[in-house]
Amino acid sequence: MTTSCTHLDQVHPVTPTTNGCEECLRSGGRWVHLRMCLTCGHVGCCDSSQGKHATGHFHQTGHAIVQSAEPGEYWRWCYVDKQLV
Repeated sequence: MTTSCTHLDQVHPVTPTTNGCEECLRSGGRWVHLRMCLTCGHVGCCDSSQGKHATGHFHQTGHAIVQSAEPGEYWRWCYVDKQLV
């Protein structure tokens, strides 16, 4: 059985807040891939990165949907439903 994401109402037109992971840029950390929050534009690093800041942003804010901020990638992920949207 497939469920539909019920968090699409959190998606807004946003602009990335930075050109890299916001927290890694502040701390001097490094990232593997970037994700952008579609509620506020926060840019965080993926779970393959040491900081896992995109997931951390979700846990702090409840902003459920991110999209890849990598050139050429066009997908969105809902943390709550654990599915592509």
